[in-house]
Amino acid sequence: MHQTIKRVYLHYIIMTEAIERYIRRNSFTEFTPKAVLFDMDGVLYNSMPNHAKAWVKCMTDCGVTMSEEEAYMCEGMRGVETIQLIAGRQWKREITTEEAESIYRRKSEIYSKLPEAELINGVYNLQKSIVKRGWTIGVVTGSGQKSLLQRIENDFEGLVSPDVLVCAKDVKHGKPAPDPYIKGMEKAGTRPWETIVIENAPLGVRAAVAAHCFTIAVNTGPLPHSILEQEGADMVFPSMDTLNESLARIFPSDVDNPSC
Repeated sequence: MHQTIKRVYLHYIIMTEAIERYIRRNSFTEFTPKAVLFDMDGVLYNSMPNHAKAWVKCMTDCGVTMSEEEAYMCEGMRGVETIQLIAGRQWKREITTEEAESIYRRKSEIYSKLPEAELINGVYNLQKSIVKRGWTIGVVTGSGQKSLLQRIENDFEGLVSPDVLVCAKDVKHGKPAPDPYIKGMEKAGTRPWETIVIENAPLGVRAAVAAHCFTIAVNTGPLPHSILEQEGADMVFPSMDTLNESLARIFPSDVDNPSC
């Protein structure tokens, strides 16, 4: 118990300092959260292992070399843009949108045959505590994977706002451009200093930072914390539970149950 209290207090101090740095860096006068925008793959669902396998299989079938590590590094980028980047680099030519869409359909077929991804540990309880504060929850993803997008409404009913959902088709430029999170704020009706982003991927962190949101990375994958820090994450947590504990101390609520 003593170690738990010590850990939570340490995270409280770290988060307080991170918020102060965020305000100074962006020349804001306040930080008053009203919405939390979640990425999907690797944040809501433990779907990245399946995505990585599907990418490697699909690209190999197309004669393109791609490692699972590259899949994690490109996580957050729209599928078509991932194909244009990696295949274009190896084939030494521009990949048309039509070509990329055809390859992406193949990747989606492979993904759909893999076991269904489970929820990330702790994310449901985190969202419940967020809703109790009266904050809006949205989802901003570079994915166009319908099988996952359709699950959100059922798995997070009463938590995620259906009106604050941004996916690949909603923006011209995907992550790491700030456009998806700018669109998310537009749908949520918030400004950067009123918005928290929860990400797990380097490119997603870069996009959220570029949109001037307070950016929290929860490292649910195999990449080192340092990569997320280098992209500018205001804080990096090892799990949703530790993030939930810290938010409960910084933004207390009478109905919070931080032990969830």
